[in-house]
Amino acid sequence: MKSIGDNIKKCRVEAGLSQADVAKLLKISTPAFCKIETGQTDLNISRLIQISKLFKISPSALISGIVIETESSEDLSGLKQQLLDKDEELNKLRKKVIELYDKLGM
Repeated sequence: MKSIGDNIKKCRVEAGLSQADVAKLLKISTPAFCKIETGQTDLNISRLIQISKLFKISPSALISGIVIETESSEDLSGLKQQLLDKDEELNKLRKKVIELYDKLGM
């Protein structure tokens, strides 16, 4: 199991930030942040939340290392519209099937 520090490092690297960059954003020293990443310092809840907000992931994702990508509201709106369109198309096809059964006398 990866440690929280490993997960934080992964997020930092993916964001293209150095340890010094993240330390500055968190308003802590670079050595203090380095100790967080290497697991030499235990995180308190407030620091965990601060780091998770910085990387825009949930604290649980930071702990587990499992990040679930979320869709933006625009993407969700588009997907909902596609779903409605497909549902309408499906209803039309159902009507056609019923009409065909009626014509065949079934």
